[in-house]
Amino acid sequence: MTSLDATVPPLEELLGSAHVVSLKLFDRFRGLDNREALLLEGPEGWTEFSPFGEYDDAEAANWLRAAIDFGWQPTPHALRTSIAVNATVPAVPAHKVAEVLARFPGCRTAKVKVASPDQTLADDVARVAEVRRVLGPEGRIRIDANGLWNVDEAEHAIHALSAFDLEYVEQPCMTVPELAEIRHRTAYLSVPIAADESVRKSGDPLAVARAGAADILVIKAQPLGGIRAALSIIGQTGLPVVVSSALDTSVGLSMGAHLAASVPGLYFDCGLGTASLLADDVTREPLLPVNGAVPVRRVVPDAALLTQHAASPERRDWWLARLARTHALVAGA
Repeated sequence: MTSLDATVPPLEELLGSAHVVSLKLFDRFRGLDNREALLLEGPEGWTEFSPFGEYDDAEAANWLRAAIDFGWQPTPHALRTSIAVNATVPAVPAHKVAEVLARFPGCRTAKVKVASPDQTLADDVARVAEVRRVLGPEGRIRIDANGLWNVDEAEHAIHALSAFDLEYVEQPCMTVPELAEIRHRTAYLSVPIAADESVRKSGDPLAVARAGAADILVIKAQPLGGIRAALSIIGQTGLPVVVSSALDTSVGLSMGAHLAASVPGLYFDCGLGTASLLADDVTREPLLPVNGAVPVRRVVPDAALLTQHAASPERRDWWLARLARTHALVAGA
């Protein structure tokens, strides 16, 4: 995008509809107890800009491109009207697993967070074992380490957890060479390796596919610059994908659902049921899983909920300043 590109609305237009919210989570997730997001209304509907607080402006720019794409451009043709989704189990104690899974009615797949720095492999094993007990033998379990293991730790952990019939292991290590190495070392276990951070946080999101370092790609609309940018990456890699969220509000999840609806081949349940992790949301009709799926539809925030969950003035000012800086990068790119 350039400053002359009509698809980049003026900053004043964005600021005119901006709402900053802070939503409580049922359980701590990624070290967060609340999820903050900035919502915008464009001619095509409501959209979301919610890069995590630790991301710098350069990384946040793709998130704004995604927000503009979804709010100011028509969505691609949808190939399906609902998306099968997985349950997401944070790094909770094993005794809380059943309570978490109950928030995802009908979901046949669970993604389980592992490798939390304040926990042990024994904690991970206990959590995954309990997920297997609750789901039964026909349920699908995938684990996500967020790149927090080194190669040796990953090999040890995957060996220990493979006893629970894993669908795949998401981002066991952080770098592409490490992913390639762990994929080679654990090939005898027949547990596929999925890449997330190596796609969405990379200056070259295709590198992991070229290196043969993953069997599956986890694709998220916001970090990759929007639906069209994500579809381009999917088309170039030739690998199967899982469309997932970044702990979005239901507005952001709607963007993800529209992306998933546009993917020609969708062979895995998607990580778009995460509204169930939010104790609060911006709509009275959140995109919660029903019979294991979420609908593909636009979400309109409720004015009263935007007011009820408004972030503090200090946090609102922080987000609006971030929006202005990021807009300057996107408009001048």
